[in-house]
Parts: sequence; C-alpha cells; structure tokens
Amino acid sequence: MSFSSIAFVAAESEAAMAAMARLSRLYPHVPPDEADVIVALGGDGFMLETLHRFRVRRVPIFGMNRGSVGFLMNTYSEANLRMRLDRAQPVVLNPLKMRARTADGGLSEALAMNEVSLLRQTRQAAKLRIRIDGKVRLDELVCDGVLISTPAGSTAYNLSAHGPILPLGAGINALTPISAFRPRRWRGALLPQSASVLFEILETDKRPVSAVADYTEVRDVIEVEVRQDRDTDLELLFDPEHNLEERILAEQFMP
Repeated sequence: MSFSSIAFVAAESEAAMAAMARLSRLYPHVPPDEADVIVALGGDGFMLETLHRFRVRRVPIFGMNRGSVGFLMNTYSEANLRMRLDRAQPVVLNPLKMRARTADGGLSEALAMNEVSLLRQTRQAAKLRIRIDGKVRLDELVCDGVLISTPAGSTAYNLSAHGPILPLGAGINALTPISAFRPRRWRGALLPQSASVLFEILETDKRPVSAVADYTEVRDVIEVEVRQDRDTDLELLFDPEHNLEERILAEQFMP
C-alpha cells in the first residue's frame, strides 16, 4: 500500500500537539480533507473521534499513541513514517448503529466503534427487557446497565464489566450486563453480528436510563435498537508486528 498525501490531526493535549508540530516539520502534508491517509496523534478516545469525523470520506487512519492506553494506536515514533505507512496492515471495522427513542418522542441515531451502553441515570437500578431479532430473550433485567460491544471494543468497557474478549474475525458481538441484580446468574450472551437487539426500558418515570454510543449520549430513553451498520466501513492501519488482531489475542493472556 502506498499513499501520496498525508494529513496530521492531533488531540488537544500538550504531548499530541507537540508531536504534530514536529511531524509537520519532518514530512510534507496536506489538509485532512485532501489526504489519502490520516495520521492521528492522541489516545483511544481521540482515535474514536477521528473515525467519526472522517467516516464519510472512508480514508485510512494510522494512529500513533500520544495518550494513555493507546490500544487502537501504534507506537509513537518520528522516524520512517513513510515506510511504516507503506507496510501497514489494514483492519476494516463495521460500527454499531444505535437508534434511541426518548420519553419526549424524539429519535436519535449514532454510530459506535467500541460499544453501545445503557446506563441508569439515578440511584434506582434500571429495568430492561431485551429482544433479539424480535423475540424476547430476557423479560426483565434489573441492573446498573448493559452494553453491546464490537470485537474491536471488547477489551475496553466490555472487559471492565467482565465481558468476553472477542477475536476480530469471530463474527460476533458481546452482550454484557453491568452489575446485574436480577437474574443474578446471567453473565451475558454472544450474538451474531447480524442480530438486531432491542432494549425496552421498563418503569421509565421511576428508573430513567441513558444510552451512549461511544461518546454520544442520549438521556431518558424508552427504547433503544442496536444493529451492525454494514454500509459503513472504517479502515485503521497498524504496524505488522503489532496489529490489532494480535493485540486482542494477547490481551486474553495478560496476567
């Protein structure tokens, strides 16, 4: 793979802005709207923002870590950037699409590269009904929340909520409860990526719930549908020796 024009974008942190200034002096670059590859400097949160920002252009994005965790990023280095881009391995992701209906009759849509999560808004636990492809699978879940994670996001919030780590090519998403009270023994489910999941919020006046797709939050939802968006392809680039599939596999053996 060979790219003719590079653009740099950076998070607002001091480390990311300084890195962009140095790289901009070292390598010819163009504005992001004119580039055929974008180098994103920051952490995982900034990578998610960059994917959302440029998803319509479908331009490949090569991240370099100037944040904290950097699971979706490559190692930061100012040397041999052109060679790294030429050798980089692509990973194509299809995000989740969230459609959330609110108590006031509004309808909001958002995409999620990592997960869609439903969370209680008050001290009262949430009560949810879960339908998979139109069939009720869980009539009542009492919990702090629940989330659906993509394989790429399975090592993020999903893992913190004790959900499974998913290989990229598995063709499944994880449905994971957050502090489930009833049923106590339910630990979640693995769903085919073709599945449509509908959450119905019960007792909405007493137990309000918000829905979050990555960093887009919709409050006071009464119904949330989540399905994979097969029409949106997002391309990330990784160094061959440290690609995303290897990171996800290695995470399963972390002490």
